[in-house]
Amino acid sequence: MAPSTASSGYAVAPAVSAGARVRLLLALSRAAHALLDVATPALGAILCLGGALPPLSVSLLGLLTAGAAYLSVYALNDLVDCAADREKMRWAGGGVEGDYLDAVGVRHPLAQGLLSVRAAALWAGGWGLVAIVGAWRLNPVCAGIFLIGCALEALYCRLLTVSWLRVLVSGVVKTLGGVAAAFAVDPQPPPGFLALFFLWVFCWEIGGQNVPADWVDLDGDAAFGARTIPVRFGAAGAAWLALTALALATAGGALLLGGTAGTSSAPVVWTAAGAAAGLWFLLLPGARLLRQRSPAQAAALFNRASSYPLAMLALVLLGRLL
Repeated sequence: MAPSTASSGYAVAPAVSAGARVRLLLALSRAAHALLDVATPALGAILCLGGALPPLSVSLLGLLTAGAAYLSVYALNDLVDCAADREKMRWAGGGVEGDYLDAVGVRHPLAQGLLSVRAAALWAGGWGLVAIVGAWRLNPVCAGIFLIGCALEALYCRLLTVSWLRVLVSGVVKTLGGVAAAFAVDPQPPPGFLALFFLWVFCWEIGGQNVPADWVDLDGDAAFGARTIPVRFGAAGAAWLALTALALATAGGALLLGGTAGTSSAPVVWTAAGAAAGLWFLLLPGARLLRQRSPAQAAALFNRASSYPLAMLALVLLGRLL
């Protein structure tokens, strides 16, 4: 259903059924992507414990908290970016649709006028409340990390037309879920583990998420005057930067997997398994993007890289069984 337009020039959300509204709200939070992202804090908790599983009560509360946090933060992104998204879509439409993970359902339903700001804010705030209560119960430090993540996400959005260095903020935000999970299972997680895990997720976010996502939006970003890596460095520069970050992420993931207790009986085998996961989910699609340099290949890299933490989690769990 197409949105109506008020005399002010802003889209007005049309009347829709309850089921359709829920689907729009899930699209606002990029629910399919958020579900995959929950693998990162799950992996952070298990790796912090050396491959052991947290107690069932902690695991269930942690999964609920992580899911709520991602639903809230992704909705917050679209709330803060609403005006910019609307303007970019006016210039270049919705970008790559169909096979692009972040276009599942309806892309930017708030900017399209399919949702009201009030509904979007209540949705984001409701999930945010669930996240902060759950995080506080796990460890008050986790609640603080969640609030920092929300503030940094808003800052990241505001830097859209300021500097391409906002990618560093995005990298930090994406690490915070796993870092919080480590504090949820260990009040004093090992600093060396935290540093390696942080760098691993940071590089994966830049090479496998941020750069390809901005590439998908390249036409609209360029017309809007956004400062992103693809706009600033062009196709070749962005592709090389992404591939470099993905190579570092592959190395970091291999080290994390090889050093996990429960798989330490054959560290070389599990290090190789971690490297193979990085090769399949990160390096091969990254190399294709370098060769073809198209929005479709950027979307393909984003999609496959989004499943990388889940694949790493599956390998860690497999290691416990063998």
